[in-house]
Amino acid sequence: MDFLDDYLGGVRARGAVFCRSVVEPPWNVRFTGPVPLGLVTVLTGDAWILMDGSAPEPLRRGEVALVRGGRPFSVADDPATPPQIVIEDETTCHTVGDGPMLDADDLVLGPRTCGLNAEATGTFVVAGYPIRGDVGDRLLRSLPDLAIVQGERDLAPLLGLLAVEILSEEPGQQIVLDRLLDTLLVKALRCWFANPDSEPPAGYRALADPRVGRVLRALRDDPGRPWTVASMAGEAGLSRAAFSRVFTELVGTPPMTYVTEWRMTLAADLLREKGASVASVARRIGYSDGFAFSNAFKRVRGRSPGALLAEARRS
Repeated sequence: MDFLDDYLGGVRARGAVFCRSVVEPPWNVRFTGPVPLGLVTVLTGDAWILMDGSAPEPLRRGEVALVRGGRPFSVADDPATPPQIVIEDETTCHTVGDGPMLDADDLVLGPRTCGLNAEATGTFVVAGYPIRGDVGDRLLRSLPDLAIVQGERDLAPLLGLLAVEILSEEPGQQIVLDRLLDTLLVKALRCWFANPDSEPPAGYRALADPRVGRVLRALRDDPGRPWTVASMAGEAGLSRAAFSRVFTELVGTPPMTYVTEWRMTLAADLLREKGASVASVARRIGYSDGFAFSNAFKRVRGRSPGALLAEARRS
């Protein structure tokens, strides 16, 4: 297993919302729905992304923008162009500004497609990715509010396939689009985290080290194992002192601090599962009793696991 397996394995797209917009200058389409992570790509032409409170960023054909945090944003031909269409969710959209008010009945031009003119030459796609839970939240926190992934060669085939599939209405079409979105997100994240200026989740780049990477994979394969610095050092083939030094340098946190934080992140998601209990979750992540687990969880997360469990049962 690796980090993207962990962060995305439980948050696969299911029924993801896609919006293909066809536009002709001057144009500006505003998105206001609270999506945890949005993907934007331009299929024909170039565009700008405008997020509230941030400077405009250019988005060129073949690039992918990752928009984090559910903040409203616009995609436009020019930063100075005011919004013309507002898309609130998969069924609610309308025009703004001068002229008669148009709503979804007037703006929907085909499968997952909206616009004012079916013959327009500019096209872009926005997809909402449903990342939830504490494991997924760790991934989101590693991204800036807006990340522009340069047009890499391995993105081009996926974007070409997206341009075709988003217009189709074949049996199983939503499943095809969901899996395509999963693949596109993983490829985009790989490209982004390969950038030396990015800040990937703790341990992501340490996977490349043969010693520490082996330990990190073992921790993820078996988080409930009774890990100690000595057992991790043995897994890495290093002395305790050498392992602690190398691990801390590469991961950014001491070994046992990392183990505890990762276990508590896993525990937070496990507590939300149907039929979970404090004792069962404690055993799954390596604690012999619920009391020790509860103390550790409250120390790291600032609340008791029982409170999170009760909250999950009410929702």
